[in-house]
Amino acid sequence: MRFGRGMRWTLVFAALLTLSGCGGGGSGGAQASAATSTHSGTTASTDGWTPGVYAPASVYAARCAVPRTGTDPYTGKPYPDVPGTVTDQNNWLRSWTHALYYWYNEVPDLDPSLYSTSQYFNLMKTTQTDANGAPKDRFHFSYPTATWEAMEEGSSVGYGVQWAAVNATPPRKIVVAYTQPGTPAADAPADLVRGAQLLDVDGVDVVNGTSTADIDTINAALAPTTDGETHSFTVLDPGSSTPRTFTMQAQNITDQPVLLVKTLATAAGTVGYILYNDQVDVSAESELIQAIDTLNSDGVSNLVLDLRYNGGGLLDLASELAYMIAGPTQTAGETFYVQQFNDQHPTTNPVTGTPITPLPFLDTTQGFSVKAGQALPTLDLSRVFVLTGADTCSASEAIMNGLRGVGIEVYQFGSTTCGKPYGFYPQDNCGTTYFSIEFKGVNAEGFGDFGDGFSPQNTASSPGVKLPGCSVADDFSHALGDPHEAVLSAALAYMADPSATVCPAATGGGSPALQAKEKGPARIRVRSPLRQMLIVPKPRRGLLP
Repeated sequence: MRFGRGMRWTLVFAALLTLSGCGGGGSGGAQASAATSTHSGTTASTDGWTPGVYAPASVYAARCAVPRTGTDPYTGKPYPDVPGTVTDQNNWLRSWTHALYYWYNEVPDLDPSLYSTSQYFNLMKTTQTDANGAPKDRFHFSYPTATWEAMEEGSSVGYGVQWAAVNATPPRKIVVAYTQPGTPAADAPADLVRGAQLLDVDGVDVVNGTSTADIDTINAALAPTTDGETHSFTVLDPGSSTPRTFTMQAQNITDQPVLLVKTLATAAGTVGYILYNDQVDVSAESELIQAIDTLNSDGVSNLVLDLRYNGGGLLDLASELAYMIAGPTQTAGETFYVQQFNDQHPTTNPVTGTPITPLPFLDTTQGFSVKAGQALPTLDLSRVFVLTGADTCSASEAIMNGLRGVGIEVYQFGSTTCGKPYGFYPQDNCGTTYFSIEFKGVNAEGFGDFGDGFSPQNTASSPGVKLPGCSVADDFSHALGDPHEAVLSAALAYMADPSATVCPAATGGGSPALQAKEKGPARIRVRSPLRQMLIVPKPRRGLLP
């Protein structure tokens, strides 16, 4: 069973490999077309706008150019919308941003009467760069509220396949990372397996297509939005020289968060392996407990935690897993994660109005898919070997950072993580939910400066925070969990003899943050930003008591 209904979330999020610059998702909905004016520098404001003066956001909240009517199926209450204008919507964004945005003093104060709402939101962010020249804010996006609420329910429209962008720009190489059992991607006629290369969708060349129409077609197929929509795919299977074409019909897919648990007999003893792909689905709580129980019964002495495709999710689940790895002795009374807001709010959470309180290492279940208050099993390890990639984001990075904060040795193998120490409270207004950075998360040592990600020690030319381990490109020629798969193989070799020079020549990817500043053809969307985030739940109803 899943118990996501009735929860509101706070998110630390991950960026989307997009084809266009800012935005990440459809911004503005109906109101985006209600005004089409752009800043001319000559048109006078009609809303009484005074630069530097900000009314409370509540003055403009729910004043909508196209008000919703009826009852919100999520809350069971009537929509709060009342007739208003696009300027009202923009005034709300202006005041909300000034109060809560992490870099509020770097946002230009623009006349809200001169833009559509989608345009205005995309301007309500810093354009400054960090010390390495990467954009400070790569994670500013919005989604239709209905889409966001469906995701909160624990499902999203798709095929049950996770694509990976080996090369995100032409000539592109998009391959299958994994599939979920019993989904259109795993079943006939698709029968997709790890390493299959995507060549064509709906008649468009995925490898070389560059036009706007090509990009739109590819993204529409890779990121379907409607249950039942059908698209054509041409792939080249591993070991084959003959492409094949088939159709897949999108469905509401609920991920299996823990896709594989196994033990490996090695020179370092019995090693546990967990492939953990999704912290959004609340069933992860029961699946993680079962995984740790299994590894305990097998007597593991080391753990490989595969987070290569884990875009993040519930922060409480990240805390639970970190506790289950380290155990009570090393985490008792310690902080796992604490929020830091902008300098207007040094001690109080400006959204909840409560004092800023650290999140501890949680030693009992939180009621997501197991009755709340049950003691969690532990491995009591002093070190963990983590497999990472560019999709290792937010809540996954929080596991690494939280463990490091209490002295657990974290060894890293694979590629630089995505670099998401920031977070936000998603906020609906007039049918669009906005995601704008509001805080940074830090560990027990007060560290959270990993905006360029975490990088294995021998990663070439990466400003990411360096951790002991090996830079190794993802190996799509072997199954996940296969000890011969390159990333896992490197971790096992290092585990057996870390004093030796066992790392292969560095092949893993560098900082996604720096890649984001590079110019050139647009990138393909392989994961929705709604599947790459860290979520702090505020339970209302639906959780197990």
